[in-house]
Amino acid sequence: MKVVLDTDVMVAAVESAAGASRQLLVRALRCEFATACSPSLFVEYEAVLTRLAAAGTTESAVRALLDALAEVVEPVSLDFRWRPTGADPDDELVLETAINGEASMIVTFNIRHMTSAADFGIAVMRPGDALRRLTT
Repeated sequence: MKVVLDTDVMVAAVESAAGASRQLLVRALRCEFATACSPSLFVEYEAVLTRLAAAGTTESAVRALLDALAEVVEPVSLDFRWRPTGADPDDELVLETAINGEASMIVTFNIRHMTSAADFGIAVMRPGDALRRLTT
């Protein structure tokens, strides 16, 4: 199963060691499932997580996480643009990455913004539900 992690899941993973988002990120880093990411989405991860570094997480920890993630993600080329397909333009990049990367799941807290993913056969789940699905 190939998964795309929304930026909000990455933020939750960094901010809380106890949540499902952190567990998913750890499993992704261990290559327990395939994780797809486009360069544009990775740049968004970097921008948002670097801002978190200013709010308490160390920048070196963020850089180390991004370096480790870059080594395990399956790179996705955005060959086709699918915009606009969702309720929130900020979430289009995640959906485009999932479509072009032939992902079977998007993990996000913004379920209502990803309704069009079903048109492409992509499941959309919150981190807890995704974690349960990936571990069964």
